[in-house]
Amino acid sequence: MSTKPQIDLNAPVGDRMEQTTCYMCACRCGINVHLRGDKVRYIEGNRDHPVNKGVLCGKGSAGIMQHYSPARLRAPMKRVGPRGSGRFEEITWDEALDIATEWLGEVRRRDPRKLAFFTGRDQSQSLTGLWAMQYGTPNFAAHGGFCSVNMAAGGLYTFGGAFWEFGDPDWEHTKYFMLFGVAEDHASNPIKAGIGKLKGRGAKVVSVNPVRTGYAAVSDEWVGIKPGTDGLFVGALIHEMFRNRTVDLDYLGRYTNAGWLVIQDPGAADDGLFARGEDGKALVYDTVTEALCSAMNPNAQAAMSGAWTLPDGRQGRPVFELLAERFLSEAYSPEAVAAETGVPASETRRIAAELAHVAFEEEIVLDRPWTDWAGRKHETMIGRPVSMHAMRGISAHSNGFQTCRMIHILQILLGTIDCPGGFRYKPPYPKQTPPNLLPHGAAGDIKPEMPLGGPHLGFPHGPEHLLLDEEGGPSRLDKAFSWDAPMSAHGLMHMVINNAAKRDPYGIDVLFLYMANMAWNSSMNVPGTLDALTATDDEGNYVIPKIIYSDAYYSETVPFADLILPDTTYLERYDCISLLDRPISEPDYLADSIRHPVVKPDRDVRGFQEVVIDLGARLGLPAFVRDDGSPRYPGGYADYIVNHERKPGIGPLSGFRGDGTQFGTAPPNPEQLDRYIENGAFFEHRLDPSHAYFKHANRGYLDWGIEKGIRLSPEPTIFQLYSEPLQKFRLAARGHGERQPPERARARLERYFDPLPFWYPPFEGTQVDAEEFPLHAITQRPMHMYHSWGSQNAWLRQITAANRLYIHTSVGERIGVQDDDWVWLRSHLGRVKCQVRLMDGVNPDTVWTWNAIGKRRGAWGLSEDAPESNRGFLLNHLISELLPEAEGGYRYSNSDPITGQAAWFDLRVVMEKAEDSGTTEPFFEPLGTAGQPPSPDKLAFGAEFREARE
Repeated sequence: MSTKPQIDLNAPVGDRMEQTTCYMCACRCGINVHLRGDKVRYIEGNRDHPVNKGVLCGKGSAGIMQHYSPARLRAPMKRVGPRGSGRFEEITWDEALDIATEWLGEVRRRDPRKLAFFTGRDQSQSLTGLWAMQYGTPNFAAHGGFCSVNMAAGGLYTFGGAFWEFGDPDWEHTKYFMLFGVAEDHASNPIKAGIGKLKGRGAKVVSVNPVRTGYAAVSDEWVGIKPGTDGLFVGALIHEMFRNRTVDLDYLGRYTNAGWLVIQDPGAADDGLFARGEDGKALVYDTVTEALCSAMNPNAQAAMSGAWTLPDGRQGRPVFELLAERFLSEAYSPEAVAAETGVPASETRRIAAELAHVAFEEEIVLDRPWTDWAGRKHETMIGRPVSMHAMRGISAHSNGFQTCRMIHILQILLGTIDCPGGFRYKPPYPKQTPPNLLPHGAAGDIKPEMPLGGPHLGFPHGPEHLLLDEEGGPSRLDKAFSWDAPMSAHGLMHMVINNAAKRDPYGIDVLFLYMANMAWNSSMNVPGTLDALTATDDEGNYVIPKIIYSDAYYSETVPFADLILPDTTYLERYDCISLLDRPISEPDYLADSIRHPVVKPDRDVRGFQEVVIDLGARLGLPAFVRDDGSPRYPGGYADYIVNHERKPGIGPLSGFRGDGTQFGTAPPNPEQLDRYIENGAFFEHRLDPSHAYFKHANRGYLDWGIEKGIRLSPEPTIFQLYSEPLQKFRLAARGHGERQPPERARARLERYFDPLPFWYPPFEGTQVDAEEFPLHAITQRPMHMYHSWGSQNAWLRQITAANRLYIHTSVGERIGVQDDDWVWLRSHLGRVKCQVRLMDGVNPDTVWTWNAIGKRRGAWGLSEDAPESNRGFLLNHLISELLPEAEGGYRYSNSDPITGQAAWFDLRVVMEKAEDSGTTEPFFEPLGTAGQPPSPDKLAFGAEFREARE
């Protein structure tokens, strides 16, 4: 007789089950939330959901403890003590909204620029962006500028897509998969499942990363590169492709600008631009007719080399030849780059040969007819089964934009974009190259009580699209879309507080932040940021006069705000994961989803989106009120989701529109949310199999995209090996054009705005003494946590509650430290004291730690002796938000010069042994916690369910 306990595996977990969307990372998996009464008892994956298909990671399961966190804010509050003291008094929502309306209304009537509205990873930027546009301030963006704008912009300017949310590897057919700088918290479920598929059928996985954790640890090969040199390594791979002539010339001729002729006329105002015909189309030299013709002529066989005479008598050379010259240079040979990258030349040559072999000798052929943009019919879909993925380890460098472009060009040379086995676009991508969305917010766009003429964020095609004031300076507080960061598609959120405190380029009256922990782990130079938040003028007034902050939890930023608007948890509100913003599509289907309240708040809190819509109506913003001044969306965010139309027939959600059977473009359906909830909180539409690949040039997909409102043009997306917008900025630096940069910026624009991608050393490495600061310092995202949200979660804290500085064994031997010894880690800005762990799976010149584990005492409902605040630390204290003074004394932000991406991973440090003090340094005074109830001594979950069962 068995002694094992008999467990009823079919017993109901709760009284009811609700389906919604997870918010414990950015995967946005479908979840089943089991409830007993009004309590969440269990969270599992939704097997029918297109993203995760039932798989749920530890973060998702731990959403219970996120929802029941003792750090949850409980009611609106206004500050009654000095900033940072944490002294607040609770107020009603009526009072809070009256205060916010008064502050925001006065600014809008006088000068809308004086509001800076910036949000974190809120996943509702289509709403918040609309609100800011209607308000009229130019100062809006989200977290992308300090996260991954290089990744997005680098891809969108090159081939109309990008990694992660824009596309995926072809997990079913890929035979060779390369990851570059990928953290384990981004898209963790899909990538883990995908790698499992690859490993199961013998595909090779190669990880390029200074650290061997997570995906790198399970890869077949780890390339332990030095931080910031990935572009040099990729350049060497491209060198080998050209040297061995292993490039897909047919693919390049069909889908890229490889044959487009570039004007060769040094000193001319159009030198380096594309030669164009009278119709404005780029020109190629057709080797069949032996004449110039439009690059869009589908019958042309464009020459890939040579110098060809243009109609005005000047010379034009094909992009392909210019690109080949660049990368066949000895500077990109595997031998030349080995010392800088730390990758032996033999390893680089082998990987290049493997890529070429798989791409050209193991091609995939699917018996699937399709028609291309020119009407040519193809009986099969031919693919190169090589795919790649990259993320923040590439983008968070000051050379990240050009490095991202190089990775994409490597894929394009191999012919692996949106083909079987390669990288695949997710609808609504691809976009045009460059995208046709332009930024708004120049001086002439800003008028009291008037909306801006269009969205804040976009993709400049040249200096004519910069957002400048009347004197040619930045129109935006963060200096996005100025000569400092001309193509800053996501803004520079990391510079907002610093610039506001210095009144550079001007001061503001109200700083409005949402879910962005800018007083701690989301800012460079944390001490400097805290000084900026509390800086006063000669009369003792705060330089940033008013700060409104909304969050669900008592983070390190809450005590520095003047007005707190408490948010709900993700289980208590509506959210819209929209095609207008950041959808959940996969390559084979278009999809979006919602969150909806599965429990009612037990506190006096409101969803931030509800609050934004309410404020929009109170302020009289045109999109939020009717002609008679009454609220346009009296039902709040749910009302907005259903009834808002960005264009006729196009709303936040694509599914169940019109009569409930339509999708994409159709009138609003009052029962739309009910249909989503009935369907598991998501909508998906499977693409026709003939549309699944070659979306950039697939006539069926392009026409379908226009019909469904996800594409504006029937023209194909042409991959840009050579980026003309970059050359336009270079020409301005040379004195051409109506808009001229300041003298201090000319050399910077000339060097970095190269239309052909290239590698250059990260800025900090060239501006500090490499001998004094020999080590690179970076962070990694733990797979089981996401930003600072997860690191306050009681279940996840049991995995990692204090971080160590991980160093190579040889470095430990050199300075005489062992596991858990204390060290000082010093940069040119400051120093931190922390404990070390030795390992072999790290580049010997690199030290690293987990991101966002360190906490400040008093925050997040943690106890005074919590490991996070005593033995946890941040590298942020060491990273300067500004570069050293340039010629003339000007200081640029510590960012990519093209996009403004925060250069978190450029940090250089030196390390020495320290005495054991028991706590990390710097060790800040605890934050005040007035208004927050004390946390229990022991956090536990489920006791009430056990009692009920007993």
